[in-house]
Amino acid sequence: MKRKFFITTALVCCFIGAFAFFADLNGKWSGVLTAPDGNQYPLNYSFKIDNDKLTGTGQSPQGSIDLTEGKVKGDSLSFAIDVNGVKVINSGKYFSAGDSISLNIDYQGMIMHSTLKRAVDK
Repeated sequence: MKRKFFITTALVCCFIGAFAFFADLNGKWSGVLTAPDGNQYPLNYSFKIDNDKLTGTGQSPQGSIDLTEGKVKGDSLSFAIDVNGVKVINSGKYFSAGDSISLNIDYQGMIMHSTLKRAVDK
């Protein structure tokens, strides 16, 4: 009986810790994507975490686009975004110590990388 209680308590603490960990992902994030041709594109996201589901929007000069297929697991996250009819897969890792997200962006098989930092409201 004590063993069952201990295991249940340990699992509850793990889940609470995981939810607290990803609560830090909520909010606005920004970065810059440098394409292979040297052009730079601003990245602006607003993330919301609900259990293991990631939702939110991506903002660009053309407007706001909803994130789809968003997931979080451990310190990993992934989502898709539609860019002019092309599904762009984003996958990354959250680093709480640096309050940053390392993001790999798959655009039609071309993998690019960016680092997102928490956006500061002005």
